[in-house]
Order: sequence, then structure tokens, then C-alpha cells
Amino acid sequence: MAKKISGGVAHELPEDVRKALTADAKALALWEDITPLARNEWICWTISVKSPEKRKEHVARIVSQLKEGKRRPCCWIGCVHRKDKALSPSQKFILQSRSKAR
Repeated sequence: MAKKISGGVAHELPEDVRKALTADAKALALWEDITPLARNEWICWTISVKSPEKRKEHVARIVSQLKEGKRRPCCWIGCVHRKDKALSPSQKFILQSRSKAR
């Protein structure tokens, strides 16, 4: 039976992230050491990209950046999928800017 790997507060752990963490014991231990909110940020940061190539890059960066001591993705606006808190003014601004650019 496969070991349970923790997900986030709004997102379950995607299979590609699970495989990457399972393949690296140190990254997996670091993943389990961060908070559910931090894990959620990593997951959302990864699933929010549009291209498969960029997603693969993000999955690889989770492993490498955890091992570098990072506990959350850098320069990430935060998960907009959380239902336990309202969007911050900066999140609203960025989301509005993105929708106008389309």
C-alpha cells in the first residue's frame, strides 16, 4: 500500500507531485514538515499554470526548492481557491489585471 502524502487545505495532492515527492526521500520529509497552508500554496502554484511544460517545471521546482530550504513558492499571490478567507486586495488586483489582458 502506498504511503499517504499530505495535501493542502483546498487542494488534494496531484499525482505528478506525488510521484516527484515519492522519488526523493529528503523532499518528501521536507514536504511533510511544512504546514498544510504551505503545501496548498505549492499545489496551487503548480496546477495554475497553463502549459504541460511549465507544469513539469513547477513540479521539479517543488522538489529542488524544498531542498534549498524554501517553504512556499516565491512571488506567488497565494491560492485563490481557498474558501476559508476572502481574497486580499493584492490578489484581487492581480486577478483583475489578468482578466483585462485576455
